[in-house]
Amino acid sequence: METDEEKLKPCERLGGGTARPHNCPCPRPRPRPRPCPHPHPRRPLSPTREAQERRRRQQGGGGGDLGGGEGPGPQRWVRAGGPHPVSPPHPGSAPSPRPRFPGKPKKTGGKKWETDEDEWAPPEEKTSECPRPGRQGEAVTGLGGGTLTLCHVPPHPECPPIGLESHRIEDDQILASSMLRHGLGAQRGRLNMQAGANEDDFFDGAWCAEDDSRAHWLEVDTRRTTKFTGVITQGRDSQIHEDFVTKFYVGFSNDSQSWTMYTNGYEEMMFYGNVDKDTPVLTEFPEPVVARYIRIYPQTWNGSLCLRLEVLGCPLSTISSYYSQQNEVTSADNLDFRHHSYKDMRQLMKVVNEECPTITRIYNIGKSSRGLKIYAMEISDNPGEHETGEPEFRYTAGLHGNEVLGRELLLLLMQFLCKEYQDGNPRVRSLVTETRIHLVPSLNPDGYELAREAGSELGNWALGHWTEEGYDLFENFPDLASPLWAAEERKLVPHRFPSHHIPVPQHYLEEDATVAVETRAIMAWMEKNPFVLGANLQGGEKLVSYPFDAARPPSETPAAPRPPDDYEDDNPELHETPDHAIFRWLAISYASAHLTMTETFRGGCHTQDMTDSMGIVQGAKWRPRAGTMNDFSYLHTNCLELSVYLGCDKFPHESELQQEWENNKESLLTFMEQVHRGIKGLVTDQQGEPIANATIVVGGIKHNVKTASGGDYWRILNPGEYRVSARAEGYNPSVKTCSVFYDIGATQCNFVLSRSNWKRIREIMAMNGRMAPAPGTRRCHRGRARRTQPGSPAPRLSRGGRAPQGRALAAPAPVPSTRFCYTNKPSCIGSSAAWLLPAAPGPAPRQLRGSVRRQSPCRAVTARPPCPRHRPRPRSRRS
Repeated sequence: METDEEKLKPCERLGGGTARPHNCPCPRPRPRPRPCPHPHPRRPLSPTREAQERRRRQQGGGGGDLGGGEGPGPQRWVRAGGPHPVSPPHPGSAPSPRPRFPGKPKKTGGKKWETDEDEWAPPEEKTSECPRPGRQGEAVTGLGGGTLTLCHVPPHPECPPIGLESHRIEDDQILASSMLRHGLGAQRGRLNMQAGANEDDFFDGAWCAEDDSRAHWLEVDTRRTTKFTGVITQGRDSQIHEDFVTKFYVGFSNDSQSWTMYTNGYEEMMFYGNVDKDTPVLTEFPEPVVARYIRIYPQTWNGSLCLRLEVLGCPLSTISSYYSQQNEVTSADNLDFRHHSYKDMRQLMKVVNEECPTITRIYNIGKSSRGLKIYAMEISDNPGEHETGEPEFRYTAGLHGNEVLGRELLLLLMQFLCKEYQDGNPRVRSLVTETRIHLVPSLNPDGYELAREAGSELGNWALGHWTEEGYDLFENFPDLASPLWAAEERKLVPHRFPSHHIPVPQHYLEEDATVAVETRAIMAWMEKNPFVLGANLQGGEKLVSYPFDAARPPSETPAAPRPPDDYEDDNPELHETPDHAIFRWLAISYASAHLTMTETFRGGCHTQDMTDSMGIVQGAKWRPRAGTMNDFSYLHTNCLELSVYLGCDKFPHESELQQEWENNKESLLTFMEQVHRGIKGLVTDQQGEPIANATIVVGGIKHNVKTASGGDYWRILNPGEYRVSARAEGYNPSVKTCSVFYDIGATQCNFVLSRSNWKRIREIMAMNGRMAPAPGTRRCHRGRARRTQPGSPAPRLSRGGRAPQGRALAAPAPVPSTRFCYTNKPSCIGSSAAWLLPAAPGPAPRQLRGSVRRQSPCRAVTARPPCPRHRPRPRSRRS
């Protein structure tokens, strides 16, 4: 059995920049007490205070060093006036406890929610009053000669991050003593900063100093007086290097010239940092410090001197500068601005449903791999039913469990719609009565619970990103774009392979397929409801991405020559959808309504700005990936789906939720209203019965939609005039011209289809072992078959009953004396089976030898057609 001396041997060998083992049983070394170099003597403790300190040490508490002790802390010193930052006033005094991020708010008084936190007010200059109203204290003289106030208050509340990760702290507010190269500058020293696609490029994953000197530092300017309570450190994001800081000093300043180091009362306090390059480590100061600037001085490190940083602090000064005012946004909405656990989310949805029972309904679309239900909230004037003529819209969030801002925004949106509907807001009432809205705040509840355990800012970039089974839900859908492009290369679209509503491959539906349980539930939900428009809310960037997300491979056919200017954007048509212009309109509608997404002075969160300051980008050009939720929704259903990336910080602090709600509130409402842009209508037969699964074709756009079970349809279109047709199995097609205007409100375009005998003809041919052609296919010149334009008139026959050159015979309704033309050329229709095509009524066409014969529609025919490469030899004319 291992003795205590043998257990301590690994700890004794630690030194320099070596990382401390996780299983090391010995405590971290503490600095030896030295006489205080400060001229002011230490004030003796009172008997009562001395007894309290003795009791704290007996209970396991520490005093005056990093880490502190548990239990009630002493009275805190806060500077009420003076030019210098405040260090702990009494060397060796016990620090305050180390609180975590704000706890769960408690619900009081029914609908309103309150927190246990106290709000900090700006301190008064040169006064002896405590910074917080309602607190009394005694004025004393501080170490620097300024006036201090001993406030009788409980331990200080946790301060939120100042915004390095979320980019509220701008690039010019971060400075460093040096940098290894341009891609490793001070601006890259943000928490969770991700490196570029290639190592050692201009977008690396940390700040790195140019050499191994201990004099290097990383500085942050908050541009206001701030109460600093701690820092969060992280190593370099890299697949090659293992660089992280293990020990560091901290300094403070009000003018960036004279710096005061954080001390424990005897000497400069050494803080312990990271043990790996990915896991963030929270370091809280035993006592908060009030200043404007903060510096980190790395002392030991593993590998190279590289650092990523976040600073915790509460603003104290009065907001008077432009730089401070531009980021201050307050909300007048009385909503629940906090993070919600799974139980809290369920309870909040129940409260909203109880407050607005006539317009809300709670249901679940399935379960996660751990058995948690995936809840959805429906908001409509008739919840639970699909109303004919009312489009369906969806917002989803939480595809990645650690991207929680979208989850909280949808919970806030539920509360907002319910409250404003009751208050009579005309805009909200119009949305609720004319739209069936579905909100799913958490598609990956298992991942969220994992990220929530680590807390805001303390989970790394990937913690909770995947499901319990290890799937990325956004990229776990079947890839339907690749089969479509392969069929287009072989000229099989649209006759042999559809360009819309592409079926899911059979291997994807098997039980042993690599498909997440959550993905199957989402797909079934998407197929069940006739969604028209939707967006999934994600995080880690600030932009709107639209399909295609998959990158189309280069064509095997040689491309036509292009001007030199076109080579800057290599083959943009390879990634564009048929609805490319519509997708851009929808993306701009969200980005332009956002308060900060289109700011020109902000770059990308991690790499270069791919949006050109427009806030929108096509997924294939930004981050190519196959099998995404957006591509599947577009190619398998009627729904146009986009991805909204809400911010650089995946898991923002609770204090930022109010500002993020104001940033996105108008965008969320504006994007929902776009579902009413374009055309809509009903497709019925001559008796007024709705026709389900009828196809709506828009001229010039090679992507169609289908009608719902009630015969209603919606097609989002940009303003303009369109030639629209409707066709269905067993009906003759119908064509109309529909106009779309700039104002919100879809144009009504209804279609009434008349029945045809195609269904009976196909039944007769099926009984005789024949296969009838698809509706709209007809014989054309030189033996080829092509699809007719729906609603186009039949070509007029020339003298003798033959069609003009290049014109095909139409397929009108059959008459009692129907004649059939026959061809069995495989290259014409793609099959060697005999095909019967109805001919136009009237005089019989002139027969070409060996190619056209009058036959019974119920008897098999074998005839040799002429070679399509050679025209029939014309008959000689008699003089």
